[in-house]
Amino acid sequence: MICAGLEDLAPLLPRAGALAGLDLGEKTIGVALSDLRRSVATPATVIRRVKFTQDAAALLEILTTREVCGIILGLPLNMDGSEGPRVQSTRAFARNLEKLSPLPITYWDERLSTVAAERALLEADTSRKRRKEVIDAVAAGYILQGALDRLARMDEDRAGS
Repeated sequence: MICAGLEDLAPLLPRAGALAGLDLGEKTIGVALSDLRRSVATPATVIRRVKFTQDAAALLEILTTREVCGIILGLPLNMDGSEGPRVQSTRAFARNLEKLSPLPITYWDERLSTVAAERALLEADTSRKRRKEVIDAVAAGYILQGALDRLARMDEDRAGS
């Protein structure tokens, strides 16, 4: 099921359970996973893209093994907030994935996530070769952490009212 936003996803999630964040690129899919309490996102792996069926099989294996209960897919909006061809491609990926998995899926604005990931890796003095290997997983971590932080604020708002 594809949810319009986190507000629609949150009620579908169990009280505890990991979420996956995905940074969908043309050549790779960066994957990050949260802890069961959904407070910390950790870059997990990078899937080299071949074709959708193989990409989805590799992704679903990770999601099943890690008992993920929901998917946050980075939405590559343009800087002005408009949607371009990459957004259409991301939405198509979500629609195709939805046919293979019962997990709820939603989107998170991923603008500047790769820039932030690159900056963090540079600050950690990561070699150029290593940065290239992990950048997409680290960007997925930024995407997922943003969504986790928003979910936590939503929980606080509900508890306070």
